[in-house]
Amino acid sequence: VDEAGRGPLAGPVVAAAVILDPVRPIAGLRDSKAIGARRREQLAVEIRGRALAWAVAQAEVDEIDRLNILQASLLAMRRAAEALRPAADFALIDGTHLPPLMVPAQALIGGDASCAAISAASILAKTHRDALMAALDLVHPGYGFAEHAGYGTPAHLARLRALGPCAQHRRSFAPVRALVESKR
Repeated sequence: VDEAGRGPLAGPVVAAAVILDPVRPIAGLRDSKAIGARRREQLAVEIRGRALAWAVAQAEVDEIDRLNILQASLLAMRRAAEALRPAADFALIDGTHLPPLMVPAQALIGGDASCAAISAASILAKTHRDALMAALDLVHPGYGFAEHAGYGTPAHLARLRALGPCAQHRRSFAPVRALVESKR
């Protein structure tokens, strides 16, 4: 299990869970951040086609703001892991924190770079979130979500200052919160 989108100022946090098929290995799996967008998309198709099971879930902006980003990430991870069919009997989770699961689990620091199943989950979470942000770019034009996926780039911050936050901005994140408070 891995997540994508903890750091951005906008959009949901997305998690994926993958059970790989040992008789159908997938070449080139590694941390999604170490793979170009085109190759990530190719691998995502291959993962969905070859894995024994996979699931993607998310925690929405209002959940992030209400719970905090860590708890929302763990919620998305739990949702993804629990959606696996067939269900997993053990979970490897990228990072240092474990979501509450119905199965035994182990946190694995750097798991997205060292464990093929976590790498696959990383790729599915990242490609799914990137597609969501491209769709949100059409719903909330002007912010450039398709370009920066909601991360706090200089271009996004400039657009945020010019337009103010939209419904997809995380008001609990300092740059958005400061802008909201300055408008009061």
